[in-house]
Amino acid sequence: MKKNKKFSGVIVPAVTPLTKQLQIDVAAVANLFNSFYQHNISPFILGTTGESASLPADVKEQYVKAAAKHKQAGTVLYAGISSNILNESIYFAKYCADNAVDAVAATLPSYYVLTETQMKIYFETLADASPLPVIIYNIPATTHMSIPLQLIDELSHHSNIIATKDSERSDERLAQSLALWKDREDFGHFLGWAAKSAEALIGGSDGLIPSTGNLMPEIYEDMLQAVDAGDHAKAFEMQKLSDVYGNLYQGGKTLGESLWALKAVMQYKGICDDVVMPPLQTLGEEEKSNLINAFKKLSNPVGG
Repeated sequence: MKKNKKFSGVIVPAVTPLTKQLQIDVAAVANLFNSFYQHNISPFILGTTGESASLPADVKEQYVKAAAKHKQAGTVLYAGISSNILNESIYFAKYCADNAVDAVAATLPSYYVLTETQMKIYFETLADASPLPVIIYNIPATTHMSIPLQLIDELSHHSNIIATKDSERSDERLAQSLALWKDREDFGHFLGWAAKSAEALIGGSDGLIPSTGNLMPEIYEDMLQAVDAGDHAKAFEMQKLSDVYGNLYQGGKTLGESLWALKAVMQYKGICDDVVMPPLQTLGEEEKSNLINAFKKLSNPVGG
């Protein structure tokens, strides 16, 4: 871990708190951000966990406004600007710049299969036009394309591209990424693969972007502190907890189903409602009850 970099540490991809009218729940945003700040965590709004691909433009703008309102002084705010339309991403980067966001993240447009040349030109064009630093977000599970590491390395020398968030589940790719960038002061690596969080931090990654941080932010605060203190055993203890709580809402579910399940448990904790944006839907009261009972057992083990 490099402690002196502005863009580093634990960055949680925030859920999007919605009202029953499918608008931003501003009070719930305050709850969510407060839970992050209590554990020295930075929010990343409008990413995959934030259902960004399903949100209308006006709801995205509402979220940015609410995030700016509840951003604490001296903290860093990240926002996703991904769109299949380049000009929409550029417009939204400018909107974010006007509303207290510090850096933006973008995936590849996901409709057409792109060549490496097209990928390179896309990110260069976006970075040239963005008033905010750009993070390259690699997530083949949703874009159905993997951004080659050598291409990211080329793009890493662009003055306005400051990091990559990698959610591709590959041990080889993780090792190669750390070898490329762990010693770079001008470019950062963030891991979006929760199961390898401790390993990545110990290996020199600049930080984590774990969705389970919405539910249990303290796990990642403790993990980060353990790694910084050289206590690898404690870091891997936190990794086990991360795995258990992640499996609680992700196990046996599609990505979309898991986002509702995450919100359902967060609703039990009093953070936000379990409303998701169509096409996502709830899985029903029985499933919610099962989730909450499982969460209670994890949080209050017999004899604990």
